[in-house]
Amino acid sequence: MWCVRTRIAILGRFAHSVSCLRHPGVVVSRPILESLWRAGAEPLMLLPIDEPAGMDWSSRLAGFDGIVMPGGADLNPTRYTDEPVDPHVYDVDDVQDAADISLIQWARHHEFPLLAVCRGLQVLNVAMGGTLEQHFDPTHQHLRHDVAITTAHDLIGIAKESANVSCHHHQRVARVADGLTVVARAADGTVEAVVGTHEPNIVAVQWHPEDTSAADPVQQQVFDAFVQRLVDAAR
Repeated sequence: MWCVRTRIAILGRFAHSVSCLRHPGVVVSRPILESLWRAGAEPLMLLPIDEPAGMDWSSRLAGFDGIVMPGGADLNPTRYTDEPVDPHVYDVDDVQDAADISLIQWARHHEFPLLAVCRGLQVLNVAMGGTLEQHFDPTHQHLRHDVAITTAHDLIGIAKESANVSCHHHQRVARVADGLTVVARAADGTVEAVVGTHEPNIVAVQWHPEDTSAADPVQQQVFDAFVQRLVDAAR
C-alpha cells in the first residue's frame, strides 16, 4: 500500500550555468532530495520570487509540512554589515536573499518546522539579527572534520558528543543571533549547529549532512529526525 509522504518545501537556488540546460537554472542538489526521500518525505522545490505573490507563503505552502533551506552562494553582506564587501564573496543574488529571509520570517511567525543547511544557517542567523564573518582562513571548503556536540540535543538528530561532518563554506557565524542556541562547534570555534532557544521548530547545521548521508547513518539521522518530528506533529 502506498503511504502519503510528508511534504517538504525546498526553496531553489539560482545557478548561473547548468550544463544540461540552455539557460541559467534553479536547482536543488540531488543528495539533499534523496536524503529527505530516504527519511520518508516528498521534497518539492519552490521558485524564489521577490514580488508580493512570491512572498505569499501561506498560500504557497498550503499542504506542506516543513521547510528545508539548503546551501548555496553567499548572502549579500550589506544585509548584516556596513563594512566593504570582501573580494571572496561570490554569486550574490538579491532576489534569492529576499526570498530566503522572507520565508524564514514567515516560518518563525507561524511556528512552521524549518531545517537549515550551510547557507541556510547563515541566512537564518542574519534574519534573526546576527552577523557573519565574510571570509575566514583557512576555510572549511572541501573539508571533513569532527565537530563537538556541545549540547546533547535530539533536535539535530545526533545523540553523540562528536560527529565527523562534510563542510564546504568560507563564511561563518560571527555574532550569534538572540533566539538561537549553539549546540555544536568545530575545533576552531566555528558554529556548526544551532537551534531555536524558544522555537523548537528551528534546527540548523553549518555542515552538509547530505554529502555523506547515503553511507553514514549518523548524517542521515539529521534528516530522519526532522521528518519524524513532522510525522509526530501530524498525528
